[in-house]
Amino acid sequence: MGRDIWSEWLLHRRFGGDARRMQMVLDFLRPIRDKVLHNARLAEGETVLDVGCGDGMIGFGALEKIASGTVILSDISQDLLEYVQSLARDIGLLDRCQFVLAPAEDLSVLDAASVDVVALRSVLIYVSAKQQAFREFYRVLRPGGRLSLFEPINRFGIAASDQPHLFAGYDVTPVMDVAQKVKALYRRVQPIDSDPMLDFDERDLIAYAEEAGFREIHLELQVAIVPPEEDDWHAFIRTPGNPKIPTIEEAMRQVLTLDEMERFTACLRPLVEARQGIHRRAVAYLWAVK
Repeated sequence: MGRDIWSEWLLHRRFGGDARRMQMVLDFLRPIRDKVLHNARLAEGETVLDVGCGDGMIGFGALEKIASGTVILSDISQDLLEYVQSLARDIGLLDRCQFVLAPAEDLSVLDAASVDVVALRSVLIYVSAKQQAFREFYRVLRPGGRLSLFEPINRFGIAASDQPHLFAGYDVTPVMDVAQKVKALYRRVQPIDSDPMLDFDERDLIAYAEEAGFREIHLELQVAIVPPEEDDWHAFIRTPGNPKIPTIEEAMRQVLTLDEMERFTACLRPLVEARQGIHRRAVAYLWAVK
């Protein structure tokens, strides 16, 4: 039996089979992890809940920063929980870890006021019931407990990227008709107006935290409009942006004829390899105190 979509993407597909890209992704994520943990203001002996732990980067990072204390690693993927449990065993930290199968919006397996820190990275983008998730974060935190999170604000740049002559930030005017077929597939899989990856921005995060009851809330928004970093065509077409969507290569095969694939590739590949595009991205760090 194969892995679930979450573990398959997190451990394999997001790197597109490219070792260099894997290193780039990890180098990109480590400073994010460090900032999330810095904003959490960890202290010795505390209990940290890593929500949507994935490969354990946040949770194991917390254990590195405090010599004593416990980390609860929670996720909706049993495969990923087994993976991080194996890692914890290998690095001798199993006695400081707990493992919980639970979604962010239903942490009822944990008692109220039972943890000191709730930390997460790129989890709410997969959660439809975001307000309920914030209520759960608040419930499980002890008085004075801290919430620290990072989320991409994918709504930023959507209007620009949806222009018919653009595909992934590249000007594909000569093959707009073909590009629209590929983009339509992605829009069917993740509708702009309803998909949880696209249905919120930084103001919503603040509102969710306030409604949940947090008494002190901070948010830092980072916005960048930059040339793309990727110049490897094969990594570009074989790396899905998230667990729920096909790769560009898979999408082309689903909706394009062989002739259309050749035209699309002939236009897009030189642009990717020359980094002749624009990427618009925004991310938010939020930290709050109960």
